[in-house]
Amino acid sequence: MQSQPESPFQRPQMAELAARLAEPRRFIQVVAGPRQVGKSTLVQQATATLALPVRYASADEPTLRGPQWLAQQWEAARLSIEGPDGAVLVLDEIQKIPAWSETVKRLWDEDSRAKRPLRVVVLGSAPLLIAQGLTESLAGRFEVMTLSHWSLAEMRAAFGWSVAEYVFHGGYPGAAPLIGEPSRWARYVADSLIETSISRDVLLLTRVDKPALLRRLFDLACRYSGQVLSYTKMLGQLQDAGNTTTLAHYLDLLAAAGMVCALPKYAGDVARSRASSPKLQVLNTALMSVASAVSLAEAQADPELWGRLVESAVGAHLANAALRGECALHYWRERNHEVDFVVQTGRRLTAIEVTSGRAPQAHAGTAAFAAAFRPQRTLLVGGDGIALEEFLMQPVSHWVDA
Repeated sequence: MQSQPESPFQRPQMAELAARLAEPRRFIQVVAGPRQVGKSTLVQQATATLALPVRYASADEPTLRGPQWLAQQWEAARLSIEGPDGAVLVLDEIQKIPAWSETVKRLWDEDSRAKRPLRVVVLGSAPLLIAQGLTESLAGRFEVMTLSHWSLAEMRAAFGWSVAEYVFHGGYPGAAPLIGEPSRWARYVADSLIETSISRDVLLLTRVDKPALLRRLFDLACRYSGQVLSYTKMLGQLQDAGNTTTLAHYLDLLAAAGMVCALPKYAGDVARSRASSPKLQVLNTALMSVASAVSLAEAQADPELWGRLVESAVGAHLANAALRGECALHYWRERNHEVDFVVQTGRRLTAIEVTSGRAPQAHAGTAAFAAAFRPQRTLLVGGDGIALEEFLMQPVSHWVDA
């Protein structure tokens, strides 16, 4: 493990955002994604490349923010315009402001009519709420850049991590300097990442009738990541008087916060997929490791746990690509046959089986899936297939595109 780099690491999306902001004013730039994936840092890096005045304002503060505050920040940014090239206004944690999208629409349209060259960037840690505001009021006025959890390639470039460190500690750059102190790392992830995401990005901003059930469901999803679990069995585990519709909704909220998701079964039919038992999947393996309450060495010494961590690391790599809109992700199971992941890009299907430390299943599931659905590609990750490190170092498009 290496210490944090002296100069901030730049994610690939930084150059793309900087290029968009250097263009003539055209769209509101929306940067959305989970907490602690570097949204604010990326925007600051991008705006630093511009020879323009930049006004940064955050709604993620204890004092009450409202439409009037938003209008004041916008007017201050207008006043900072010094020439024909304009200025940039950055609004962080925009979803904390009530009716933010209506106010942004009004102010943006005023600037459009007045031909003011004010570029606007909005950031948010609750992608679900950001999306609702965009579709309700700002149609045709925005571009979205979705940031997901950091990949192995990024964590290695920034911190020099090995594949084992990444499988266990996941892709939280803020926690990276703490992995040499396991208990401190786990406490930071639990308190500053998990609890903050649940309490401020889910419970505070979305109606949740049973917050205790949502928290227990999150814990269950972390413990059972990589496993197919019916909603009925979940209710039995959670010992709650909820229903399957509530569980499905809460899993959607947790997925929107970038924490865990429920993968549907691939059936070649949308309705049948939605009716299937979901496969639980963490979006960052740090969540699973904290829930397991073991160290990296202890996890590696436990073949069953390490196998689930490896499969969840592959699943997180694929699921984050799906959340960025690059593909659709499923699993498949029929009787005793199973495929860990089915990636769909347009009409292309890729079946992916993962093995690590566990006895391979002679790939019978992949063969059965191939016979039923004729995928364009079948891949084995681990064992005598593609090395885990090689798979995680490449973007998903490298493996599934033609």
